[in-house]
Amino acid sequence: MKHDLKGFTLVELMVTVAVAAILLTVGVPSLVSLYEGQRANSNISKINSSMQFARSQAVSYGSRVSVCPFNGTSCDSDWTQGFSIFIDNGTLGSLDSTNGIQDTVLRSVEGFNSDDFISSSLSRYTFNADGLMNLSQTGNIIYCPGKKTHADSRGITIGVSGRISNIETAVTCQ
Repeated sequence: MKHDLKGFTLVELMVTVAVAAILLTVGVPSLVSLYEGQRANSNISKINSSMQFARSQAVSYGSRVSVCPFNGTSCDSDWTQGFSIFIDNGTLGSLDSTNGIQDTVLRSVEGFNSDDFISSSLSRYTFNADGLMNLSQTGNIIYCPGKKTHADSRGITIGVSGRISNIETAVTCQ
């Protein structure tokens, strides 16, 4: 009685591994780019909805509401660490207590990927009780995944009227 062995030869296995390695070499970089594009879309959407939330809360509470980058204890300049949205009863654009009146934090947004870069034309955004930007300011926030000149960079602009919209042209973080 003869038993035929069934299986793969070493040559067949090596060819399969080589083909798989070539496919991974070609496929992984495009997956990284896809991931960064999705991360950019997701995070600029998070920033956009947070700004819309701040504006609506200013109107709802009939009070100034500010958004500033937050390092855990106070307003900062690094938007990648996250930011806070608060009713601004005290010093304009500063999370503080003035004359016994405490600012009220409405929402805190977690930090972003440490490899990413966020630039903002303003250090803080403040909406008045009527939903307009304080001091007739306009601002842009640009989110760049990975580096300052990434092709998947996204941005929003906030007009004097408080209207928040996506920037549709190519953007870079500066």
